Amino acid sequence: MEIFRGLLGLAGLVFLCYLFSNNKKAIDWKLVGTGLILQLVFAVGILHVPFFRDIFEYISQGFVTLINLSHKGTEFLFGNLADQSQSWAFVFAVQVLPNIVFFAALSALLYYLGILQIIVFGFAWIMSKTMKQISGAESMSTAANIFLGQTEAPLMVKPYLAGMTKSEILCIMVGGMANTAGSVLAAYVGFLGGADREQQEFYALHMLSQSIMSAPAAIVCAKMLFPQTQGELVARDLKVPKEKIGSNVLDAIANGTTDGLKLALNVAGMLVVFIALMAVFNYLLHLFGGLIGINGQIVSLTDNRFDGLSLQFLFGYLFAPLAWLMGASSHDMIYIGQLLGEKTVINEFVAYISMSEMMKEGLLTDPRSIVIATYALCGFANFSSIGIQIGGIGALAPNQRQNLSSLGIKSLIGGTIACFMTAVIAGMLYSG
Repeated sequence: MEIFRGLLGLAGLVFLCYLFSNNKKAIDWKLVGTGLILQLVFAVGILHVPFFRDIFEYISQGFVTLINLSHKGTEFLFGNLADQSQSWAFVFAVQVLPNIVFFAALSALLYYLGILQIIVFGFAWIMSKTMKQISGAESMSTAANIFLGQTEAPLMVKPYLAGMTKSEILCIMVGGMANTAGSVLAAYVGFLGGADREQQEFYALHMLSQSIMSAPAAIVCAKMLFPQTQGELVARDLKVPKEKIGSNVLDAIANGTTDGLKLALNVAGMLVVFIALMAVFNYLLHLFGGLIGINGQIVSLTDNRFDGLSLQFLFGYLFAPLAWLMGASSHDMIYIGQLLGEKTVINEFVAYISMSEMMKEGLLTDPRSIVIATYALCGFANFSSIGIQIGGIGALAPNQRQNLSSLGIKSLIGGTIACFMTAVIAGMLYSG
């Protein structure tokens, strides 16, 4: 039954891409099929083949160990407030934001040493050889998004950006939307895993799996939404960039730390504003619901899930069909719909915080639904990311700014569907 629902979900998501395509006749169905198979191969290998699963479990354990070791710096700065053994010690600003700073610095160090480029080249090589219709720059940037953010990954292909076709530019954008940076991945693990090391390793494994699966998923969605019709302009060569961040090791760490601090402050500021705005909108919606007399009906209709008209209620029912399509249980469908709405309209940080609270309150109960939500939320696909990409990628290639602006909504659609594809496959293969 789960295999059938998964295949139905994949077919539905592919159909959505087809509906939004700007050139349906030009879609390369061989590329689409290859991309879907590559996602399945990655998922089966990571989650079910003992040899590969052991490798990725070891990597996830190492990732969690790094997270816990990074708390030494946090403990020095915040003292007892950072003591994870205390239930009151999980304060977002203390336990989560420092992880972003640490992993941004670590990524900069690995980039300077050339280690990150080698790993990225390996994934890019696999995709360029299996999905031969894409350019070398597309595969390199999309592979880089497994580890880097939506404005850092394009640095790997900076010399090619100015001459890219619109199809290539959209592929770069969707790759950024469909994935997250390694620095914030640690924050998500902290949200869902808390101080429980076993839970941290569980979510680290699945988020690592999502990061890898989302690379071919992003290419499939991008090439369906805007098929390549200018193949003669596409460069097939695959090159590792030689640029380094910083003049030496210490400079690279310092630059990474500075970038991580900016990102952490940006995340903190966005959460303060967006959560406060949600409270304002919910107050006004509840007030309006009381005036027209529907709050009581909503409470009765949802069996006390919602206390009246609110953003969460609207998101839940608006996105519930997508949650069902991905394989969520009927009990959890509305809650996951709410999370999908929060992630798309606001950002994934707010959605993961809500998901964590739902699990603590026992609202999300089905393990398969929890795994599906973990994958579906793990991406930068939200409206604010359109502006981030126009500013970030536009600074690297000013001549592409108009294309970036015109492709913004398509990139959001593509990134969202790519995340959902990984969630469908994870739900289909989940075995407890």
